[in-house]
Amino acid sequence: MKNLFEHFELYTPYALLLLALVPILSVWLYRKRYAEKPKMQYADLNSFGGFKTLKNKVLIILPVLLLLSVALISIGIARPRSIDVTAKTKKTKGIDIMLAVDVSASMLARDLKPNRLEALKKTAINFIKKRPNDRFGVVLYAGEAFTQVPITSDQRIVMQAIRKINFRQLFNQLDQGTAIGMGLATAVNRLKDSKAKSKVVILMTDGVNNTGEIDPYTALELAKEFGIKVYTIGLGTNGYALTPVGVRPDGSFEYRNAKVEIDEKLLKKIAAETGGKYFRATDNRKLQKIYKEIDKLEKTEIKETKYYNYKELYRPLILISVILISLIGLLRYTWLKSFI
Repeated sequence: MKNLFEHFELYTPYALLLLALVPILSVWLYRKRYAEKPKMQYADLNSFGGFKTLKNKVLIILPVLLLLSVALISIGIARPRSIDVTAKTKKTKGIDIMLAVDVSASMLARDLKPNRLEALKKTAINFIKKRPNDRFGVVLYAGEAFTQVPITSDQRIVMQAIRKINFRQLFNQLDQGTAIGMGLATAVNRLKDSKAKSKVVILMTDGVNNTGEIDPYTALELAKEFGIKVYTIGLGTNGYALTPVGVRPDGSFEYRNAKVEIDEKLLKKIAAETGGKYFRATDNRKLQKIYKEIDKLEKTEIKETKYYNYKELYRPLILISVILISLIGLLRYTWLKSFI
């Protein structure tokens, strides 16, 4: 029913109260008809073969036509009309978001399922899907950092690049370690010239800065200078996690329980001083909730202009009612004049 009346409205709906005249008028006509009817009794109506003449039938229809015309006038005064809505959306300068992803060996730890890196990839892709109006880019870092995808509005390319993040391929390309400063500085460098109304870095790591040519605090100052907000996410459970500690001769990783160490003090400082927020993801569910919260915190403004085209539907109703009333008057004062 909602879809049926979605593009239909009554401009003056209170005029429908006039429909109450229909039952009142029908009662009045009924009483008037039988009050004026001669009270004669007939032994056998069949003897009056011509009693139900054409005029009799027309006379019965006249009140019905009158009631119909009153109903049509009432609906017509309510001014029914159809609405054709055309909406045009205009995206304002949206949000540019760089994802800075730690791809060090510890990201293969299995405290998130199936491991931290795969859990992060899946959650990040879902996050991107829900933000079709924003631009994204990806920076990968371990002991050094590089831009995997520069800022782009082609989210298909970004999501495809995230899916293809493979630690084994990166193992020989990047120096090992955790260079948080390098990861943040590279992301900031990609955003500094952006004209977006909001520039955001989502920095994800599971460790402590232990290498890199750029100190994290220097990268923090760069982010502040260019007005870039940084959300930081610490990945890893509290306590110990099954973490790769070496490579076997067959190329597989050797896992042992290792203490999870995250420099939360640093991550909190980076987030607080840039206007962002720090989160700790100890499992898959919490990681998903973190991205949902960031999604709520960073909203792209969309301007929508709606154009309404109204088509008035009352004219045919009023025309029909006028024709009916005219017909009733014509019949009463011509053909039925001597009969009424």
